[in-house]
Amino acid sequence: MGVVEKTENVRPKGLGIRHVQTLLLFLAMLLAFTMRVNMSIAIVAMTTKTNESAQIFDWSHSVQSIILSSFFWGYVILQIPGGELVRRIGGKWLITISVSINALVSIFLPLAASVGGWKLVCGCRILQGLTQAFVYPTMHHLISQWVPLEEKGLLSTLIYAGAQLGIALQLIVGGFIASAWGWPSIFYINGSLGAVWTVAYLIFGSASPEQSRFISSEELLYIQKSLGRVGEQKRLPTPWRKILTCLPFWAVIVAHCGQNWGFFTLMTEMPSYMNKVLGFEIKSNGVLSALPYLAMYALSFPMGTLTDLILKKDCLSVTNTRKLFNSIGHWGPAIGLIGLSFTSADNMILAVTMLTISVGINAGQYTGYLLVHIDLAPNFSASLMSITNFLANIVSIIAPLVCGFIINDEEDPAEWRKVFFVASAIYFCCNLFFILFATSERQSWNEPEETDPEVELKTTNTTTTLATNVKH
Repeated sequence: MGVVEKTENVRPKGLGIRHVQTLLLFLAMLLAFTMRVNMSIAIVAMTTKTNESAQIFDWSHSVQSIILSSFFWGYVILQIPGGELVRRIGGKWLITISVSINALVSIFLPLAASVGGWKLVCGCRILQGLTQAFVYPTMHHLISQWVPLEEKGLLSTLIYAGAQLGIALQLIVGGFIASAWGWPSIFYINGSLGAVWTVAYLIFGSASPEQSRFISSEELLYIQKSLGRVGEQKRLPTPWRKILTCLPFWAVIVAHCGQNWGFFTLMTEMPSYMNKVLGFEIKSNGVLSALPYLAMYALSFPMGTLTDLILKKDCLSVTNTRKLFNSIGHWGPAIGLIGLSFTSADNMILAVTMLTISVGINAGQYTGYLLVHIDLAPNFSASLMSITNFLANIVSIIAPLVCGFIINDEEDPAEWRKVFFVASAIYFCCNLFFILFATSERQSWNEPEETDPEVELKTTNTTTTLATNVKH
């Protein structure tokens, strides 16, 4: 909020330090997600009898589901505190802590599996989840510090696209690594790359342009003018009661929870399905599992462009545009999963096509419910995201566990069909709730009036504190 200067802002020519920060954050997002999903591909090799020298574990599907969901036990805990920690500690140190600890744990994880079995593996994954809870709040914060308004669309998209690309690359490379050098190498390579990134970021990364040792005065002035860093920044108290009683916001929560159920069911269970039911080799498994995420990565850019075009041409209101793309992102995968469930194991091309459609078209959610946080209340969008992400990631824990309870025989297509039907139903119902109750209209509590009880309480407390300080 603050006062923005109305003078002309000249963009420096060529690449600058802000582009270096963009690249580093893109790599951080990519590495974070490779270490988030590496267990999904590694666990297939860890539990499949082969001639390789690496240790093989006799874990039931229920135990495997517990391992796969354990990451999110830690991830959920620090979701809401993560935003406050970013403000207090700073974005640079939290993203460094997140990637470096994930890297160290990845290197240690094969030994943990050998010494402590699946329980110690769960402990490692919980620790990785705890530190990755900082990733999204930190990215939001660093983007707000570094990315000029004129470049926010492109540079922010490049950073966040690292997540889907990280998933795809891990699934592709993981299969080849496991086949060539054994499953422990997946974790060793992830950890080593994370360590290299940590050193690079400690040297070249910075919490803000003002703290950078490498930025030119011209680029610094350009960013400061663009972001309006002039004048005192007004801090509003968060109207928690009004947020939690806002029906459109609950529609966003429901949509986010539906998204996580479907997405994480696919992300954590699909490698096992392709191996046990479709009979794909571990090497092919990784490549074919990555295709849907590459499709999602590719489709995110044209969908974003189409959203801007619809709004520019005034074809639909903002609310209806959000609902349209969220419906594409949720009902599209619901239909694809139903088709996948009836695809025979001997029709590999159709199975891969349906899977790619199910995940790829999910890119519609990027311009659906994810933007409604900002539409409803831009002043409190970070708080809204922390709440929805907290609740949605509880769903991320539950989804793989439900799959574990449903599936007793991993080679039975009928049991997998139940999993796909449940995910389709949740996608459909959650998006229907979003269509009925969501809106992109700015909420009145985005800028609380002075007479608002929550503002009055904050003001009273502040006045009392100031008076006490004056007396002393």
